[in-house]
Amino acid sequence: MTQAFDLTGRTALITGASSGLGARMARVLAASGAKVALAARRMDRLEALAAEIAATGGAAHAVSMDVTDETSIIAGYDAAETALGPIDTVFANAGMNNRALAAEITAEAWDGVMAINLRGVFLTAREGARRMMAAGSRESGRGRIILISSIGALKVLPGLTAYCTSKAAVLMMGKSMAREWANRGINVNVICPGYVETELNAEWFAEEGGKKQVASFPRRRLMVEEDLDGMALYLASDASRAITGSVFTLDDGQTL
Repeated sequence: MTQAFDLTGRTALITGASSGLGARMARVLAASGAKVALAARRMDRLEALAAEIAATGGAAHAVSMDVTDETSIIAGYDAAETALGPIDTVFANAGMNNRALAAEITAEAWDGVMAINLRGVFLTAREGARRMMAAGSRESGRGRIILISSIGALKVLPGLTAYCTSKAAVLMMGKSMAREWANRGINVNVICPGYVETELNAEWFAEEGGKKQVASFPRRRLMVEEDLDGMALYLASDASRAITGSVFTLDDGQTL
């Protein structure tokens, strides 16, 4: 799967790359030839991942980035481009969750979810687009921005009002950005994954409530990180030149 699309010559920045889907995307893109900038706050994890990718012949560089802080985002892009060259592909993947009922969640907790899941995605995508435009994306047509939303943008997930709201906003943000930047050579698309087994949700799915949730899925299983490989590679590659403003639901039938 990782060799389905050749990404040689591309340079990608991936937020939330210290674990889970972000780390998986970094490995997959690097294996297909892209240089990858690994962005997150946990530098020890990023540096370990960069070393792992380098050991297999890939090119990766770790950059410190807090997506809630615009100054940090700009500095992270600067460091990435100094090390790897102009960024032409962005995966805005950083996100968080807060399990709380709407009547009980605090304003501070609500703001924390929105700061990472919505504002952070916006600032990451906007900075990437600005740099792509400055580097001549209109002429090359090779700009790629992929926003990671969730099936929570399409379906009510009980007890996750803040999360679902933020992810629904990301979906419309992607469509709006795609329209604005269509004539600037930048494709913007949105992936809505279903429940994927990661370290962030392992505790919940080990509980009785989580087990019951999995049993309610048509296939009675969680997805694995590898299930997103093909779509991530496609949207990052030249093969997706005519795809922009699209929303792709990858959920193993969980929303059926």
